Formats: sequence, structure tokens, C-alpha cells
Amino acid sequence: MSGPGVTVFLLSPARCGGERAAQLARSERSELGAQLHAGRAPIGDVFAWLSALYFRGKLAYALRFGAGAGGAPGALVMAPGLGLRSPDAPISAAMLRAMGEVEVESAAFVRPLARDARLLERAVAEAADRARSPAARVVLLGSIATGKYLDTLLEVFGERLLFPETFVGRGDMSRGGLLLRSARSGEELAYRSVLGATLRGTRPPKLPRARP
Repeated sequence: MSGPGVTVFLLSPARCGGERAAQLARSERSELGAQLHAGRAPIGDVFAWLSALYFRGKLAYALRFGAGAGGAPGALVMAPGLGLRSPDAPISAAMLRAMGEVEVESAAFVRPLARDARLLERAVAEAADRARSPAARVVLLGSIATGKYLDTLLEVFGERLLFPETFVGRGDMSRGGLLLRSARSGEELAYRSVLGATLRGTRPPKLPRARP
């Protein structure tokens, strides 16, 4: 377990539309493509394939440091049109295509996300009460500088919603590399509440080359 009490990470989705996703949905020769056609491809693996370094970093980090609550895992993936799903939840090629039709800014994305976020907030709050501690945390690993899903999550979690403060000013590839390094080293990043935080800033220096 990481940190004090419960820590649940919310991972923003990979882009499920476009040619890369269509290629995977058509594939039957690759192991992941075969799993999709059998309806048993883990959504975390699918999104990691679609989004490469950024999602791989988010997933590795969340699995390393997450500590769930009330039966909920320590990592949950935003699945367009489906709400929040465990990274090992199985999906099919048809489900991937359907997710590709859902815009992140749309009600079709927001409604199931808000539904599952409210259920998660209830589980997290109950876990904090049982531990007699306010330390239960929900950490967003995703975009912090746009509305998108951020407004919906803030409405549900309020000051409980945190983000890695070193995300400010970094692009997706830099964030992915940072998260992978932290997961491998076991050094958890510092978080701060999204409420009242500076969400845009100057780009930090490039990460030093990782040792082999």
C-alpha cells in the first residue's frame, strides 16, 4: 500500500478512435487482437497499446502505489461510455469500436463517469470513516489543464481530488516517462489538491536519461 490509508488512481483514457485503434480492432494475429475478438482483452493492456508510453506509465504507477477501498481497486480506467473500469476488465473489439465513437466532452462520456465516480466517492468516504482518518485520496493521472472530465470529477470529489504536482507544464511523453521511473524506483510523487492549484506552467527541464 502507498501512503496513508486509501489511494485510488483515476487514469484518463487512451484515444479509442483513429487508425491505430481500428488496426487493433481488425487484428486477429497478434495476441492482444485475438483477445479482443474473443472478448477478453484487458482494457488496461488495450489502452497501453493505443497510447504507448503515457498510458503505460500511468498504469504501472497506479498499480505500484494504489490501495483500493470498499472492494474498488487502487486503479480505475476511464472507459468512454462505460464509466470507470478496473484495468483488468475485459473488452471486445466491438466495445473498442463503440468507445471510439464517444467524445470525451460529450454527455455519453460524462454521465457514466459521474455515476461511477459517485459510487467511488461513497466507498472512499466510508473507508476513511472506518479508519477514522481523512487520508483517503483520489489521484487523477490525466489532463489537468482542460475541463473535459476534470469538471465532473471535481464536482464529485472536491478537495479530495489530487494530482501529481510535477505534471504542471509537462507533455504526455514526459509525464509517462516520469511515472514509469517512479514506479520502477518505488518513489511516489507528491500530490496536491486540484482545487486552487496552478494547472498551467512553464515546461520543466527534460528528464535525465534513465540508467540501463
